[in-house]
Amino acid sequence: MLTNIEKVLLLQDIDIFEYTTTEDLSHIAAITEEVEFEAHSIIFKEEDISDSMYVVVEGKVKLTRDGQEVMTAANKDVFGTWALFDDEPRVVTATAITQTQLLRIDKDEFVDLLADHVAITQSILKTMAKRLRNLMRRISK
Repeated sequence: MLTNIEKVLLLQDIDIFEYTTTEDLSHIAAITEEVEFEAHSIIFKEEDISDSMYVVVEGKVKLTRDGQEVMTAANKDVFGTWALFDDEPRVVTATAITQTQLLRIDKDEFVDLLADHVAITQSILKTMAKRLRNLMRRISK
């Protein structure tokens, strides 16, 4: 079992939480759930309902789309981030390559947390605005 402090240390490296304070990260850490998957277990499939985001604590996860590998997520990598923000189906299948330990952030719990902690919402919006500005700069070049 990870302590709340260990969870905060993992969360602080996630880009979507770039502007989130340590105190607010501790609120997010409090709603995380540790989950484990055996090697070759499917975590979710393409077109599944997007209901959570994952952080790899230990192990490796292969993300595939239409049977083609998109990426491999390993220690401290994040996948399924956008599941916290929209209701679109999953666009990839996530499969544990090895025995894998993950932190799971449930969408409904996250939305409830945002309702109670406006500063978290503001920090995430700031990060998204930064991403959009950077994207617009790249497109306009």
